[in-house]
Amino acid sequence: MVQREARTAGGAGHSARDHALAVLRVRDTALALALLPAAVAVVLFVTGTGGAVRWPVAGVAVAVLALAAATGARIAGARPVVTPTVEVPEHAAPALHGLIVDLAECLDVPAPAGIALTPDCDSWLEEPPRSGRPGSVAPVLVIGSPFLWWLRVAELRALLAPVVAGTGPSAHPDVAAARRCVRAWDAAAGLAAGSSALRRPLLAFAGRAARLMLRAAARHSAEMERGVALAAAGRAQGVDPVLRTSAQEQVGLAYAGWDRLLTRVALPAWRIGRWPRGLNAGVVAALTELSRRDRLAEGFTARLGERPACDLLDEPGAMDDEISLLAARLLHGAPAGAPPADWTPVDWPAYPEEVVDRIWRDRAARLFAALDAAETPTLAWVLQRLTDAAATDHGVDALAARLVAGQERGEKRESLVEHVAAAVCCAAADTTAAVPGLDWLDGPVLLADGKRRQDLAAQVHSLVDDGDPGPLREWLAGIGARADKPVRLV
Repeated sequence: MVQREARTAGGAGHSARDHALAVLRVRDTALALALLPAAVAVVLFVTGTGGAVRWPVAGVAVAVLALAAATGARIAGARPVVTPTVEVPEHAAPALHGLIVDLAECLDVPAPAGIALTPDCDSWLEEPPRSGRPGSVAPVLVIGSPFLWWLRVAELRALLAPVVAGTGPSAHPDVAAARRCVRAWDAAAGLAAGSSALRRPLLAFAGRAARLMLRAAARHSAEMERGVALAAAGRAQGVDPVLRTSAQEQVGLAYAGWDRLLTRVALPAWRIGRWPRGLNAGVVAALTELSRRDRLAEGFTARLGERPACDLLDEPGAMDDEISLLAARLLHGAPAGAPPADWTPVDWPAYPEEVVDRIWRDRAARLFAALDAAETPTLAWVLQRLTDAAATDHGVDALAARLVAGQERGEKRESLVEHVAAAVCCAAADTTAAVPGLDWLDGPVLLADGKRRQDLAAQVHSLVDDGDPGPLREWLAGIGARADKPVRLV
């Protein structure tokens, strides 16, 4: 079955197997070049020709063989970069593993060797590291975690059908061997990148050889992968085609919601050493909120009554926490290993108090420090200071430069606006019933009387850009905030 798939996959009259063999010919050509001096030496000794040239040729042959063996060992020993994922063992998700096995049987392809989750909106087959055991090992199915939480079970099955179908052509011996070669060359080239030919000559030479082979096999490698993808797509055509179209629409929505959640909600928390738990549950909340706000998305709410794919996990909450921490480490550089005391998780109910309020207080403190505030800083003093600065040439720009350095003028002003808005929110929270809040789509917000105040940015811009504090004073009076009261900074 896999032999036939590899033969028929591909375009322009060439199969994936044809391109795989072309990749292997690059390897064989390099090996033949390494053996050429030895072959010449053997011919000279066997025929008795060459006279005194035989021994120098034999010496060159031995040196070339030794260099080739060392280079081959270096390339073979290079380990490709493995995508960080969260493994999903079968005992933790028997229903999910059962769904994938049933899907593989339906497609008549080998089942993946395992399942893993990644904090990304993508799914693929990941080749496992070489184990040294004889025989080929099936690839691992990597699923984007937002898909598992946002898609319904039937949608997930339809979406993964072309991915799982890829295990068929991947099992072909020639395709598998070509992929191993390309991965080894790529790993060796990456390992040797930046290495000095004087300090580590063998590594540098192996990297150079790997890059040459990669360049020679690049076109055939790309066409081989294209052929494999076409074969997988063709095999999966008969699996829930209508559902797959619907699932693809949901993929675009999930990607937009995931990106917005990371940039607007997770990133502010990561910057202060907190990692929000349940990012995938958060993206569901964000997309549900989008469905409520956007009339074009009204149809999406009807699907929420169906069983979500995350129900296929025995403990989706615990798995979500693992993925959330991995996302923080991958996307923001959180410390590896056990999180230190200053890198702690935060639950969504505590997010406004532990993240939003802290961000506001930190920004307000930096603003007052940059403006040389008195011992009892007040918002009224900030308004007056900025009004006076706006009355002079480049006065506001000078204050913004004291707050943030090394940025363009527009970025400095925007940062000043953010810090002034934070001080306003602190004053509102200190002197009224307003509280910090979390908007799933926009991140930190100010809630007054249980409603989000969306009109603050324009008033702050009026103060910073035009030197007019009037609109902001009216806004403060409208919610009952006292600008003359000290702002709590801790």
